[in-house]
Amino acid sequence: MSQGRQPGAISLQKVTLTAASPQVSLTKSGGGTGTIRINLNWSQGGAAAAPSGQKAGGFFKRMAAQVAAARGVDLDLGCLYELSDGSKGVVQALGNSFGSLDQPPWIKLDGDDRTGSVTGGENMSINLEQPGRFKRVLIFAMIYEGAPNWAAVDGVVTLSPINGPQIEVRLDASDQAARICAVAQLINHGNDLVVQREVQYINGGQSVLDKAFNWGMNWTPGRK
Repeated sequence: MSQGRQPGAISLQKVTLTAASPQVSLTKSGGGTGTIRINLNWSQGGAAAAPSGQKAGGFFKRMAAQVAAARGVDLDLGCLYELSDGSKGVVQALGNSFGSLDQPPWIKLDGDDRTGSVTGGENMSINLEQPGRFKRVLIFAMIYEGAPNWAAVDGVVTLSPINGPQIEVRLDASDQAARICAVAQLINHGNDLVVQREVQYINGGQSVLDKAFNWGMNWTPGRK
């Protein structure tokens, strides 16, 4: 017979970070070690169809237009990092800065999905075998090509630690003109590694993202 969940126990189900509940501790859930997997996925689906008996106008027409605008969008996953020794950098497809799991920065981007058609989306891993290596990691998504339309791409970032619940952050804020979304931060508070929701849209490139979060790096133009 099930005894139910004990008081204070952590659910192994997915946790969605929201503006009202923006933070969760990886350390307390057992996910503060090992390798954490970060996935970015988004929709490139077909035009929305109206339900049977309803005309394809109004809301459905606007939805179809949004989906059409999302086609051809190249949505990238990346991060800014600051290690405990003070070194800073970026992991992203732009400039082929894919990183490494076995040496600094202990972060690796798997590849670059240019279409959104890859079922697994884009994936990045962070080696937390020694979580004290990190001071902070800022996860971001960027529309590299295509018209900015975050509502249409319906992006979601999912963090999957080795233990504890998956952590989901939906890119659901309202700024449709920005190309970069600061999604979430991993922040080391002493012995407590936490995930903090950001979902802030940045009007500008990585240098503007840097300034918004006081990273303090120098930037030059790059291509992929």
